[in-house]
Amino acid sequence: MSSVKIECVANEGYRIGESPVWDEKESALVCVDITGRKVCRWSSVTKEVQAIPVDAPVSSVALRKSGDYVITLGTRFAALKWKEQLVTTIAQVDKDKPNNRFNDGKVDPAGRYFAGTMAEEIRPAVLERHQGTLYTLFSDLSVVKHFDQVDISNGLDWSLDHKTFFYIDSLSYSVDAFDYDLQTGKIGNRRSIYRLEKEESIPDGMCIDTEGKLWVACYDGGRVIRLDPETGKRLQTVKLPVDKTTSCCFGGKDYSEMYVTSASDGMDKEWLSRQPQAGGVFRITGLGVKGVPPCPFAG
Repeated sequence: MSSVKIECVANEGYRIGESPVWDEKESALVCVDITGRKVCRWSSVTKEVQAIPVDAPVSSVALRKSGDYVITLGTRFAALKWKEQLVTTIAQVDKDKPNNRFNDGKVDPAGRYFAGTMAEEIRPAVLERHQGTLYTLFSDLSVVKHFDQVDISNGLDWSLDHKTFFYIDSLSYSVDAFDYDLQTGKIGNRRSIYRLEKEESIPDGMCIDTEGKLWVACYDGGRVIRLDPETGKRLQTVKLPVDKTTSCCFGGKDYSEMYVTSASDGMDKEWLSRQPQAGGVFRITGLGVKGVPPCPFAG
């Protein structure tokens, strides 16, 4: 589609920009810089970025029904009060794994916060394998473990009928689907629905559009791809001016804009000079599809 337009709306040079989520109340995009240890908010009105520093790697952020945000911080689920810049711990996981941290997280349609862990990276995508676990934080603030042996717990979303949970463990180079029970939050019957091709590189963050198709950011692939989870076919590729595309979400007034985060960690001076917008946040318009508003955490 020739009408697709890509612009860098926040050239902040994030080390690992991640977990973009549209905050409708603020007309803003919220995201995190994992290794930069900050939660960031770009206003579509003022075009300014505010950042709140935190005391550990912060890997995902989600809206909260009662206001403000929830985040995954180190190996903790935590609450973030934006104005007060106040972080309070809700629950801790992986206490027996001091080298672990949370990675991507997202709230399901019933208001539960799903997030998974991984070992700290030695270099980008180089880490001790099988150390991660996928968890859910329920609205009563209890935590349930789904499965372990995960390498890099990453992109997650739910089908439009809420009967399927989509999930990415990056080093499997696969987008997986599970049967999903919205009443209980239980998952089962894991299967692969798409295997990434070599030039697509590593699957990272993911979101769904109103047609039920998945969008996956390809880390080191410099693109987002649109997949049909029914047929397992790739429908569209949108290339970005940076290699390390990390995650994507829909936002804007009618959720017709796509926002893509990126990283600069692991890039040398020469590489960065070729990609001065590495670590920036990009807005893609003209895709001709809309996204689904994010669900707030119910607790």
